[in-house]
Amino acid sequence: MPKAKTPVIVAQSLALTVAVFISLIAAVSPAHAADNYGYESISYSGVANPPTADKPQSKLWWNDGSWWADMWTTGTGWQIHRLDRATKTWVSTGLTNDSRGTTSADTLWDGNKLYIASHVVTVSAEGGMQTSLPNEPAKLYRYSYAAGKYTLDAGFPTNINNSSSESLTIDKDSTGAIWATWTQVSWNSTSNYTSSVYVNSLEPNETTWGSPFVLPVADPNPTPDDISAIIAFAGKKIGVMWSDQSAGAVYWATRTDGTSRTAASSWKVQAAIQGRGQADDHLNIKALLADSAGRVFAATKTSLDNTTLDKTLPQLQLLVFKPGTGAFTKSTIATVADCVSRPQILLDTATNKVRAFYTAPSTSASGCAYSGVPGSIYEKTASMDDPVFETGRGTPVIQDGASAGMNNVTTTKQSVNATTGVVVLASNKETNRYWYSDRSLGTAPSDVTPPTVTATSPAADAKDIAVNANVTGTFSEAMDASTVTSGTFTLTVGTTPVPAAVTYTGNVATVNPSADLAAGTTYTATIRSGPDGVKDAAGNALASDRTWNFTTASGGGVREYNGDGKADLIARDSSGTLWTYPGLGNGLFGSRINVGGGWNVMTAISAAGDLTGDGKADLSARDSSGTLWTYPGLGNGLFGSRINVGGGWNVMTAISAAGDLTGDGKADLSARDSSGTLWTYPGLGNGLFGSRINVGGGWNVMTAISAAGDLTGDGKADLSARDSSGTLWTYPGLGNGLFGSRINVGGGWNVMTAIS
Repeated sequence: MPKAKTPVIVAQSLALTVAVFISLIAAVSPAHAADNYGYESISYSGVANPPTADKPQSKLWWNDGSWWADMWTTGTGWQIHRLDRATKTWVSTGLTNDSRGTTSADTLWDGNKLYIASHVVTVSAEGGMQTSLPNEPAKLYRYSYAAGKYTLDAGFPTNINNSSSESLTIDKDSTGAIWATWTQVSWNSTSNYTSSVYVNSLEPNETTWGSPFVLPVADPNPTPDDISAIIAFAGKKIGVMWSDQSAGAVYWATRTDGTSRTAASSWKVQAAIQGRGQADDHLNIKALLADSAGRVFAATKTSLDNTTLDKTLPQLQLLVFKPGTGAFTKSTIATVADCVSRPQILLDTATNKVRAFYTAPSTSASGCAYSGVPGSIYEKTASMDDPVFETGRGTPVIQDGASAGMNNVTTTKQSVNATTGVVVLASNKETNRYWYSDRSLGTAPSDVTPPTVTATSPAADAKDIAVNANVTGTFSEAMDASTVTSGTFTLTVGTTPVPAAVTYTGNVATVNPSADLAAGTTYTATIRSGPDGVKDAAGNALASDRTWNFTTASGGGVREYNGDGKADLIARDSSGTLWTYPGLGNGLFGSRINVGGGWNVMTAISAAGDLTGDGKADLSARDSSGTLWTYPGLGNGLFGSRINVGGGWNVMTAISAAGDLTGDGKADLSARDSSGTLWTYPGLGNGLFGSRINVGGGWNVMTAISAAGDLTGDGKADLSARDSSGTLWTYPGLGNGLFGSRINVGGGWNVMTAIS
């Protein structure tokens, strides 16, 4: 009995996903009116699923000098259509295959026959499982073609199986057999929901399929939310690929044509990719029939958007199988930050490129609600021999400017060339219309969309910024690097320019000041628009100037004690003498300064920001009686007369002087009491503190807590904490004394005896 699997959802991952979803929903806003890309086509109704779905399937083919498609015709069912390029119209042939409105199809043109495999759709997802429905057969239609007409062959349609599935794909091996694969979900009280990867084949010159069978390999039982796809490759092999989210893997099983269908010895299985977050139920595979190397190209989606906050990690990947090595290589198509989903690929023999198409938010949207949100269809390309895709979201190829509901791009199993051009089809779920893109190879869609600045660092109105910080602006698309200069990206104090070098790489422009910025000073950054401003690769200028302000930390903001603008270190030796170690700005320290003796009466000492409001870094210390003291820094490495903050601090098991946690420009304090509650004490700017803020309980599991400054680059002070297992966490400050969803830095930190 195959074991039951359910999608891996741990509480922390779910919390992370929800937090990201909520924060990004808030960030999504219209940026400007969107342009149309591609062509609007026929409307549809009466079909239960998006008519251009599903992810592994192909709805288009090239034959006899024309593009053809299996499209839903309202009131009739699925019909074969031909693209009239002259009138930009999909014209129905009037030939209906499946009239069931609950179906989806995969098509294959082999140069002689047209095959359409149509199956009833049931979809299992993390929010709800569905078993495959019995007595709902998938059907194979086979057509002959002559004189511009398709004719259904005798004995067809024929049943592939007798149950529904989320997806189903077909291909033809070198013997002429037609193969199909799908995942089938069942349920019983013992194993709960169980999914299995099934295959079946139809021998040449036959009209009756064999019996469906579970792929005879180790553990062909992914989660109910996973899917499979099939491909013929290398002249004499068939391959089945499937996702398994519970294992974090995409698996690949191959069989040589002519061997036993069902024998385990006929099938060789391996992981195409495996690791935490490496799998999702999105995959699309293609191969070149004439490729001597027999390579297989697969576009797959990760689930890293649900398991990490690192937006530089891959969301879509290209996996390339080379039979000669028996191994896969991988490259990133798009990152988590690009907010993409549902990839399809085309192999372009005219330019030797892999063309990747996928869904991403409309060009009218800023931000990303979640990966997979409908919007527009984008494209990226890379060499088939060395597939390195450019950074960014790519080029829009299908977009309804009035309705950002485009999704489920589909195309052909065949390779494309200069004769065929490139045609892809998608559907808008909001308007219930097909859209398509049709262009000759080498012709990019016209781009008239102005670029936008999607992120800045420091953030607008950020405070307590390090004096050695660079300033960056991230653009929504690739820019013309020659337009990103010190004249178009400027930094000023008032009207005085700050000398700096400006560079551009990976959609990010960086201002690197020639010298450290002045402490406690407000700066203005500007990225200029207009004819003399920054422009994208198509020559579109920024719609309007992007201007923002930020304020550097006072000397104390970076714990700088001797007035040279460089962060310093405070240390107490075993005799009780306190020392200031002046930082040299290169990670090393100069000759130490003797602050004085008697500090061994202190049970806690924390280097603070500017607690007294004079622009100099101060010190917090608790003595053995439980009294907390503020020691005002003098700016020469020494301290003035201490200020009595108050007694009763001996109930605190951890005290860390923080940066500005409350967003008022004054340094604050974090402290944990013996019950495990963490408190933020807002600094008043006079060495004392206001009413404390309850951050929350449960902090007694932490063996080290340190107020670490701005670790996340948003201009807000953050917190670092190590738990009893040795995992270090970053708690992003929200600027109100509280903290957002924590970030897992990694394990192994229990070997450290001090963290600051």
